Amino acid sequence: MTQIDSTSLILSISAGVIALLTIWFSFVMAGCEAALGRVTRTGLNNLSLDVQTDEGLTDFEKQKKLRKVARVQKLVASRNATSSSASFMRIFMNVLTGVLLTFIVAQFTRLWWVQILIGLAGALIVGFISILVRPSVGGRRQPLDVMLRHARLLQVVVALTPFARIGGLRRRFRSEGDGNLSDDEAIEKVQNEESKAIVDRMVETSHLDPDVADMLKNVVSLSDTLTREIMVPRTDMVCMGKDVTLEQALKLFTRSGFSRIPVIGESVDDLQGMAYLKDAVREIAEDPSCFSKKVGAIARDPLLVPESKPVDDLFHQMQRERQHIAVVVDEYGGIAGLVTIEDAIEQIVGELEDEHDKTQHTNPRQIAPEVWRVPARTPISDIEDIFEIDIDEDDVDTVYGLLTKVLGHVPIVGESGVTHGLRITAVSSAGRRKKVSMLTVQPETLHPQTEDGRQSASEKNEKEDGHE
Repeated sequence: MTQIDSTSLILSISAGVIALLTIWFSFVMAGCEAALGRVTRTGLNNLSLDVQTDEGLTDFEKQKKLRKVARVQKLVASRNATSSSASFMRIFMNVLTGVLLTFIVAQFTRLWWVQILIGLAGALIVGFISILVRPSVGGRRQPLDVMLRHARLLQVVVALTPFARIGGLRRRFRSEGDGNLSDDEAIEKVQNEESKAIVDRMVETSHLDPDVADMLKNVVSLSDTLTREIMVPRTDMVCMGKDVTLEQALKLFTRSGFSRIPVIGESVDDLQGMAYLKDAVREIAEDPSCFSKKVGAIARDPLLVPESKPVDDLFHQMQRERQHIAVVVDEYGGIAGLVTIEDAIEQIVGELEDEHDKTQHTNPRQIAPEVWRVPARTPISDIEDIFEIDIDEDDVDTVYGLLTKVLGHVPIVGESGVTHGLRITAVSSAGRRKKVSMLTVQPETLHPQTEDGRQSASEKNEKEDGHE
């Protein structure tokens, strides 16, 4: 009898140890299931890039981490099939836990209904905990860490359960057949909606400053905004030719108000690089004879980004690569516009202005006999009424658009053009983008001006602004 009791005790302890392992394995599979629903391919690609550019890691450490990332990428590539394998293994472990508990109870009692009841209750409790308690929460909060930690184990599970992949493949085909979003898009959509809901609840339940609340909402919605929505379109870009001299480039930098200007060849699509004001100044400071040097020689390689890139990804990329300006390209490889890191920041904090930005008048006003100062967006019809003439232009609606059409390019401060007997001159700019905001309009026969004369008139108007 003593020998039988000892054997039962040994068997019970062994079964208990195995049951604990099955419970742990069930929790791990539950965590992996939750993590699989949160990890995106974009996040893995960004992690791989971060590892490759991390100067604090040795080559051995980089290769080790990259191998882990590669394992997770393979698992995520078949997300539904992998999730099915993890789900099957979790259920199998729960059932096995119930069987082991039944076996342990059988060593101490012959009542069959007690054995079944305890085994069933144990399996249900373990299954409930594995889904609703900490493993699932951890998989949701730190999905990438969970996947990296258990990637090798999950690969073994997938290899042992090839039959479970059938259900995952059916789910994927059904999702594609319904025309639903891709896995990454669906996951990111759910994450964004949850983040917005959290911010809304926090704003409602706390006494946050309205400006702070708006910034929080803007941060969450960054991923919903694409680069094309915040970029300066190519029609508003100020560019310079690659054969422009440094002396001419300095004048353009000064007149436009920009410190970085794209350098182009025959057209805007023939992008040669990005010219920086500080590079031009440094070149001339070190060698005054470089005034005649071509700006193409000092142009830097531009950062190119697709117009469909979410603003949050754009911000992180520019921050990581230490770039404050990027050229936006469309799906055909043409230049769509340009964007700065300030454009991304403005999506969070609102419009940024500096001490050089002036308060502009919103209505046309007469500054001299037959000389009017008008905002750039003044309708052409207002000019027709002021000067009592007929301006037949169907393709432009504003004074700024009329000057742009006459010049054939984006005007900058100091430039002027003549049309319909009127001389239109760009006299001031406003905002961080330095876009022309005020112009003067006068009859062409009134004080005809040379290039130097236009510049003097511009400076005079700038001084008038300073006294207002």
